[in-house]
Amino acid sequence: MLDELNAAQKEAAIHIDGPMLILAGAGSGKTKTLTTRLAYLIGEVGIDPINTLTLTFTNKAANEMRQRALNLIGTKNLNTMPLLCTFHKFGLLFLKLHINKLNRNNNFNIIDTDDKKALLKKIMKELDIDLPLSFVASEISTYKNILLDPQEIKQKAEIDEYKKVAKIYENYQNNLLENNLVDFDDLLALPYQILSQDEKLRIQTSQKYQYIMVDEYQDTNELQFKLLELLASEHQNICVVGDDDQSIYGWRGANIKNILDFNKHYPNAKVVKLQINYRSTQEILDAANKLIEHNRNRLGKKLISHKGNGDKIEIFHSLDESFEANTIAHKIKELLNRGTAPNEIAVLYRINALSRSLEEGFNKANLAYKLVGGIRFYERAEIKDIISYLRVISNKNDDFSLLRIINKPKRGIGPSSVQKLITLAKEKNLSLFNTLKLEETQALLSKKAYTQIQDFIAKIELLEKEKEDLNTLIELFNEHIPLKEYYANMNDGFERILNIDEFYGYFKERTLQEKLSLEQFLSDIALESDQDNLTQNAINIMSIHASKGLEFEHVFIIGLEEEFFPLLGDGCDIEEERRLAYVAFTRAKNNLYLSYVDSRFYRGKRQKVQKSRFLEESGVLKGSLKQDKKASFKRGDLVKHKIFGIGRVQEVNKSGKNYKLKINFGGMKKEILSSFVEPV
Repeated sequence: MLDELNAAQKEAAIHIDGPMLILAGAGSGKTKTLTTRLAYLIGEVGIDPINTLTLTFTNKAANEMRQRALNLIGTKNLNTMPLLCTFHKFGLLFLKLHINKLNRNNNFNIIDTDDKKALLKKIMKELDIDLPLSFVASEISTYKNILLDPQEIKQKAEIDEYKKVAKIYENYQNNLLENNLVDFDDLLALPYQILSQDEKLRIQTSQKYQYIMVDEYQDTNELQFKLLELLASEHQNICVVGDDDQSIYGWRGANIKNILDFNKHYPNAKVVKLQINYRSTQEILDAANKLIEHNRNRLGKKLISHKGNGDKIEIFHSLDESFEANTIAHKIKELLNRGTAPNEIAVLYRINALSRSLEEGFNKANLAYKLVGGIRFYERAEIKDIISYLRVISNKNDDFSLLRIINKPKRGIGPSSVQKLITLAKEKNLSLFNTLKLEETQALLSKKAYTQIQDFIAKIELLEKEKEDLNTLIELFNEHIPLKEYYANMNDGFERILNIDEFYGYFKERTLQEKLSLEQFLSDIALESDQDNLTQNAINIMSIHASKGLEFEHVFIIGLEEEFFPLLGDGCDIEEERRLAYVAFTRAKNNLYLSYVDSRFYRGKRQKVQKSRFLEESGVLKGSLKQDKKASFKRGDLVKHKIFGIGRVQEVNKSGKNYKLKINFGGMKKEILSSFVEPV
């Protein structure tokens, strides 16, 4: 198995004990290296698969890696399979075994992002609090990922806005506990809580997973770092694979310092750099290398193409976004006429709003496209309704799911009736489902509604009896729950019915092939991601963030203008923007097309725009906006001055052609021009 590897890959694959950082450039065969190392440990060294744990970020990556590793090992001699899954799947498996340590039952359900927002919306309405829903959801997620509970937030909150969030957070947590639900953040936060509180279990778990490997380590957040620290605490056999130049998720909590400071946390760590790129031509890599060299916070490496030279990078300069879309559509038609498969073409953008003109242009040109990151299959209303029914069949105490379907199809139960039922459930200290079975509910509902509710209860209990035979369950579900009739009368009813039929077919196939229980199926689809369902016969249009981990023969990047790409302004990190461009460039295997315009219609008005600095920094264009590298100092940076020593930047202000930094040198504050200091 080692003969297929280059020297650096082999060096990483045969490393057994002790911490290791594999610094893997884009397209450098990191998956091959990681899976070969896993196969080597199990098939050559003799490590029991049960003592290995490999963690990834997407189901797609986990499935691909599992298949590759098993192909190398061969499954004949394996008594057990190695655990190779996403962080969240690991958290789910751990909680199924140990959530009782928190005095909770292990028949919990996972709520997805939409469910979470619906629950928060309901709570905010009850509390009469008017705040942006996305802000509240994001804050609560942040609190969970830095391990702060509602009581701590209530104590820390000083501004009225955050006091309100603390109140919502407290109610939200109570709702989750009452309904035995967990959200995505809980899948990591609760295992950390259990392991950090239970010393015996921490030792036992760490000793079980003797060899830990982590893919895409640059994307880990603070909580994931702490969880890994506990899992590796007894042996330090942790191998992480990542690329600091592809750290693009700072906005959602990823901490680039986890990879930059790996040697500080694990001083004896072995570092292996994978720099031979098997994906792209040298022309594409030269541009990517030149671009990323402008970043200061990086470990440093240079990609070399295994494929050698190829076509030059093409630049499209258009008058506006309509011309841009037409130019790209024309070029794509040329590629298709030459026999290029549509799914080997991708158009990437930094800002989602830029997709509008592309969609319009492609529709006019009759080009089939898939908007990756549009409404996901499982987020469509009709599919979420079926899933809510299945959740209630799986766990009748799931009030949250029951509330979604109590009047779907319509049973004559309005919001006021629902509120009365909720009040009665609280008074009786019962789940909503059990409350519906009480005689007292008859007084709260119309005669027709009460009759329909009793019919609903009977159907749920009938379906619950078939939980072990999922093929029969879904047949009976289709027969007894008339969701198709409910949606047939809507404007897009035909499409919705097709979606329902697609779900039924998928449910049968998936549960039969993989012998899943209802509970496992519900858990698995809650963990699905956009990338798990890429279309195969259409051009892919997506944000650069959505393209991470993918590759295409031909890649178009649009919107290469200042303020569009890179994004500029408060809260923007120019180094992360540059890393994002590096990721975009290195998605291309053979051809890269970069597009910029003179003006864009954006946020309601037409604006003149300047071409992006990245075009010059990458060497593909001359004379675009020049950027003083010193300008990228930001608040919080550590800097060194030849007289005052090391200090921390507190403010950055423009001063003529230079930048003036307000720096705290161990209590002594000075204002210094940026050209007189250097980064630490």
